[in-house]
Amino acid sequence: MDEHGHEIEESDRGLVYDLQTLVDRRKVLGLFGGLSAAALLAACGGSGTNGSASTGTTGSSAAGGDLTEVPEETAGPYPGDGSNGPNVLDDSGIVRSDIRSSFGSSATAAEGVPLEIRLTVRDAATGDAAKGAGVYLWQCDRDGNYSLYSQAAADENYLRGAQEADANGTVTFQSIFPACYSGRWPHIHLEVYETLSDATSSGPIVKTSQIALPKEACEAVYATSGYEQSVSNLSQVSLAGDMVFGDDGGIHQLATMSGDASAGYTATLTIGV
Repeated sequence: MDEHGHEIEESDRGLVYDLQTLVDRRKVLGLFGGLSAAALLAACGGSGTNGSASTGTTGSSAAGGDLTEVPEETAGPYPGDGSNGPNVLDDSGIVRSDIRSSFGSSATAAEGVPLEIRLTVRDAATGDAAKGAGVYLWQCDRDGNYSLYSQAAADENYLRGAQEADANGTVTFQSIFPACYSGRWPHIHLEVYETLSDATSSGPIVKTSQIALPKEACEAVYATSGYEQSVSNLSQVSLAGDMVFGDDGGIHQLATMSGDASAGYTATLTIGV
């Protein structure tokens, strides 16, 4: 079974590969936890929400204001970066802030509660903003499908996009709140590259990680029409038991949320790389 709950061929680098990669990366992090990927970010320089109570924590900020490097995580079986099947990163149209619609031969829009994702990338060693870094972000849709891979969305490329970080190291994406599918806590995938050019030309990846979404916001969204299956799935998972966030409860990956399920949410996170 893959991480989306469907049968996969043995040759597909799905959940088994996913788990093995996660274990291997955790071992590496355990051995070299003192090292930072910041050295790869040579271009480092010098952070519209909906008004409502915030939930969650602020990403990689540790006690005392120190920035901790965000954990390296698996990209999962649906990266769309050429490492496991299709490569959307070299497609014209992938550089964009609004990722709700497909581009190219399809204009299908993913439906769901609006979600603005504001991600700020900083050098974990110095705290400097990762100005000019390339950020690629992808997620599942309201039904738990990943574009390019899931049968129901195989002809789509929505909910995928890349951007160049601004002077503050920040990128902002307009998206929809993802589903909770069987076996995983609600999340969003990301890859950080030294430059946007690297991101769109199969260049080296500086950091692969995931964003966790707070339970309170998930419960509010999943009570709305279209997310019915997510209610049951969320009740069977937890941050503490998640295969990715479970080792530390997602402390450095849990977004701060503002807004509501009616008008939409903004997820804000600062990560160190």
